[in-house]
Amino acid sequence: MNSFDTSIETFLSGFNSCALCNHAVQAIANMYTFKGLVLIPALWWIWFQSAERRQWRREVVIATAVSGLLALLAGRLLAHFLPFRMRPAFSPELNLHFPFVPQSESMLSTWSSFPSDHAMLWMSVAVGLFVVSRRIGILALLYVAIFICIPRAYLGFHYPTDLLAGAAIGIVITYVMTRDSVRPLYATPILRWIERYPGLSAMLGFVLCLELVTQFDEIRTFATSILKVV
Repeated sequence: MNSFDTSIETFLSGFNSCALCNHAVQAIANMYTFKGLVLIPALWWIWFQSAERRQWRREVVIATAVSGLLALLAGRLLAHFLPFRMRPAFSPELNLHFPFVPQSESMLSTWSSFPSDHAMLWMSVAVGLFVVSRRIGILALLYVAIFICIPRAYLGFHYPTDLLAGAAIGIVITYVMTRDSVRPLYATPILRWIERYPGLSAMLGFVLCLELVTQFDEIRTFATSILKVV
């Protein structure tokens, strides 16, 4: 562990003696309410606004959703092809105490710590909100940092550099995908299709948002179980 990660993790471990803090942070880290159920509804709010530049706003929402999917895909590919990095909570050689150590057979123990897919996805969504509204976007970026990233470092799920790298990748993906030179290539046709088939698109949009909120956890757990059997 490098000096930057060491200093941050050592500082955070100093709060582990507070039982109330530990339970609060674990609840925030584990509950979908404190992750996607805060940011995804903001995208729906933007979608249904009757303000000017409505088509542009809806295209940015589409671009943000696509960016989130790309961020999750990029995170899985990087974690698979880069050298495996054990999560801090499973690394006794660090000599750090974490409030809750996940079970050794959990998915966290077999998935590389670098980069953080949580940071990638939700920073990606926060940047999409920032593109539409700087005020809302700044609040979203702060929210992701405080309520999504820091708890995962506190609990030993990720090193700080895992979170920073994931956040940077997510930001870059959404920045590129929402550019005026890129967005119309895919968002405009998708928006036309949505307007042509509102019922079907609403159904698929609901399913997509549900999976983004849960980060495809059940699908990933099912796939992992299948791979173990095979």
